[in-house]
Amino acid sequence: MPRRSYDQYCAAARALDAVGDRWTLLIVRELLGGPRRYTDLHADLPGVSTDMLATRLKDMERDGLVARRRLAAPASVSVYELTPRGRELLPVLQALGEWGAPALGERRPTDAVRAHWLALPVLRELAELGEAGVLEVRLDEGEFYVLVGEEAPRYGDGRYEGEPDARVTLDAEVGGAVARGELGFVAAVRAGHAQLTGTGSLANALTSSPLGD
Repeated sequence: MPRRSYDQYCAAARALDAVGDRWTLLIVRELLGGPRRYTDLHADLPGVSTDMLATRLKDMERDGLVARRRLAAPASVSVYELTPRGRELLPVLQALGEWGAPALGERRPTDAVRAHWLALPVLRELAELGEAGVLEVRLDEGEFYVLVGEEAPRYGDGRYEGEPDARVTLDAEVGGAVARGELGFVAAVRAGHAQLTGTGSLANALTSSPLGD
């Protein structure tokens, strides 16, 4: 299928040529957490058909956003991962999430949710703290971890394989407020609305004087 284009000499239009189709940016959101198998991507993108997901991944490979590779034995499975060009979309997704947060409202019965979908605003706030480290975040829906500092910021689904520098636990009410942009993640920790464990520099930065002081 030929590539569709707005045929406009405008940087925003060129960007939308590559990422403006339905599901593309949500696939990027999932792959920002690291390489994923097709079946894992499908499981964490409720509502996407198998045909649509396959088509979008092919489009993203063609446009240089995604690469596919086969893991070495004993795994021997194919995974999709973002290229450096694809990873550059992290701040784009963070900005979209910040803009869209007020529209979330209360969760509807039909709304799917995954713990790691909260990683984007958490990553943004941690980057502003300026401390390197690994933070594990636990919610009712599950866990995710974020890495900030010396390497490119990223997140992963599930628990961190090693020992994180700090852990934060949010209940459903506080997690929802953070997702909607009503309460900052760091502000929630500093106000005592979240449980924090850890003694390193990252934990200290999370518990330092309230924001704005």
